[in-house]
Amino acid sequence: MRFLHTSDWHLGRALHGVDLLDAQRAVLEQIVQVAAAERVDAVIVAGDVYDRAVPPVEAVNLFAQALAALAEHATVIVTSGNHDSAIRLGFGATLFRDRIKLRTDPAGIGEPVLLSDEAGVVAVYPLPYLDPDSARLALADGDEPLPRSHQAVMDAAMSRVRADLAGRPGARSVVVAHAFVVGGQPTDSERSIVVGGVDCVAAETFAGASYVALGHLHGPQRPRSDSDTVLAYAGSPLRYSFAEATHTKSVTVVELGGDGAVTLTEIPLEQPRAMAVLSGTLAELLATPGHDEDWVSATVTDRARPDGLFDRLKHRFPQLLHVEFKPDGAGLPGVVAERLVVEASPRELGGDFISHVTGLTASSAELDLFERAFQTAAAAGPTGIGGR
Repeated sequence: MRFLHTSDWHLGRALHGVDLLDAQRAVLEQIVQVAAAERVDAVIVAGDVYDRAVPPVEAVNLFAQALAALAEHATVIVTSGNHDSAIRLGFGATLFRDRIKLRTDPAGIGEPVLLSDEAGVVAVYPLPYLDPDSARLALADGDEPLPRSHQAVMDAAMSRVRADLAGRPGARSVVVAHAFVVGGQPTDSERSIVVGGVDCVAAETFAGASYVALGHLHGPQRPRSDSDTVLAYAGSPLRYSFAEATHTKSVTVVELGGDGAVTLTEIPLEQPRAMAVLSGTLAELLATPGHDEDWVSATVTDRARPDGLFDRLKHRFPQLLHVEFKPDGAGLPGVVAERLVVEASPRELGGDFISHVTGLTASSAELDLFERAFQTAAAAGPTGIGGR
């Protein structure tokens, strides 16, 4: 049986103020084309369909169009992620055609979507994102809530999965989960799901499943497990931050053999624009060739902030989205000595201040300027210039 695994569409998201809806439409069209070309039996969307709980109307319309297009080629199984509103995403789930399965309610955990091929039954268990604060009550067997942790609620969910799977001898199984699995590598574009200082679950939690289709982390990767279970993140179809500039975005085609063996193939997705992360002095950046059509993030390292910094870079890089001024050597770890003002001269205070702000040793000219400013202010008196 063949699956197409994707996740983290984040419909409605912007990149440094740039609306990404057209770019999202373009990659979703590519995903539909992959589903058709690879003749997959099912498409799995492992959470974070939307970027926020109340998505814009345009994002909702795009999701509806994508669902309809994918359902022309395969069964579509969608779960909710930590960015989604489970209730809003799952509204009307019982009204959809048989080939569209929205699973967002924890009460349905353990009830699989059943598919079949010539080798027999494949049970797909979609797990919506399980926020420990609510899931510890919903998944508790009795009146006592589960411990407040991702591990506890995922253990409870997988207990329900295994209980159902035990009654299906010979069935192969796929689990769909939106979670941070130990060993995964995050970027800065995923929203934190830390609860009680912990945000992850062990890969061995999913032991017994043939394949675990993961969502949440935006980079395609395969967390290691000591069990025979294969786990993989398909990653987001678009680059959603400059931390993802080097990612090759893709969807994953999963081949599930009759014996439960899993083969994964990543199909690259064309991105609307390349990304470039540049660093150097303003002069060096302005002399950098290329990147005219790229989304650019620039870090300027001049000792002093150049005049007209953003405008000059924007003129050079028309798709500039982010500028940071970070003088070379600034931000180095260190301890600023504490001392009373009365114990230090104006020149010493000026040196401490400049070193603290820039991370650099103040020049003689800077110290002279600071000292003159101090003397001018002192001469003016406490009530204003000239003591007035």
